[in-house]
Amino acid sequence: MSQEISTLMEMGFSKERAERALAVTNNKGVEPAMEWLLAHADEDIPCASGDGEGNNVNASAATNEPEPSTGNPESSTEVKEAKSLKCEDCGKLFKDASEIEYHAAKTNHSNFSESTEEKKPLTEEEKKAQLALLEEKIKKKRAEREEQEKKDALEREKIRIRSGKDMTAAKAKMEEMEMKKIVEQRKREKAEEKIARERVKAQIEADKAARKAKMSGEIGSPTTPPQSSVVTSPTTTSAPKASPKEYTNTRIQVRLQDGSTLTETFGVKEQLSAVRVFIQMKAAEALGADNFELMTSFPRKVFKGDDYEKPLDVLGLIPSAVLIVTKAS
Repeated sequence: MSQEISTLMEMGFSKERAERALAVTNNKGVEPAMEWLLAHADEDIPCASGDGEGNNVNASAATNEPEPSTGNPESSTEVKEAKSLKCEDCGKLFKDASEIEYHAAKTNHSNFSESTEEKKPLTEEEKKAQLALLEEKIKKKRAEREEQEKKDALEREKIRIRSGKDMTAAKAKMEEMEMKKIVEQRKREKAEEKIARERVKAQIEADKAARKAKMSGEIGSPTTPPQSSVVTSPTTTSAPKASPKEYTNTRIQVRLQDGSTLTETFGVKEQLSAVRVFIQMKAAEALGADNFELMTSFPRKVFKGDDYEKPLDVLGLIPSAVLIVTKAS
């Protein structure tokens, strides 16, 4: 049984009249069907199923009645016609068996009998009251549905915000780990460069001491032939000397999009990603986002993904270079 038929039966209409009203109004809802039923309240609508069930009730009632006494012939002729069915539990009248079935299912009442009372049609005031009650129920159901929709929308928004926060936190954590990794790598490279510089300084001091000792020896023995001055000591020949073209540091100047500049010294073995991290840390507000690229003007070169993993000396950014910040393409 549909919800519309149940609602109309609650208003006091029979199942057949409710089905007929919904069929006539093309199943447009309870309100059009209610208006049609109120407009055709006095019309007789045939209902085959209801009549059949009513006849069964009459037949069953007839079988349970005692046989008329032969001593009083008038009693057999004065049989009153049953015009309705009555609930003995609540006293409510019904037109047919379908209404009884619905009432019994709703109230669990089981005591019914035939009645000579006729169920009166609704008055205009009762019709208006029933219609107002129906409209109130419809408004209440609509309000409940809208309230449920609001709750569902709010729950979906909470889930979306929670998911967005989780994604943002995960992204921030990954960026933090990547930055720590780059900083640690830079620290290791700087420590290695410091050890290398100390080793070179020690070698230079050793060379100076050797040259000083050599010069002292030449001054103290004038009979030494001039050719001996060009003879190098084993210590001098074995000591490696830093080539003028070998650099340990490079000076990088960065030009931002707003015209400002940043300058920092990096080790030549540091990767270009270290320069990118330095720019992100120093100019986060000026950048506004991470989608930027680095390039050189002469010769013109835009650095892409793999370039950021290469050392600065391999990219030719020594002993100094100028990098320009541009928007990512």
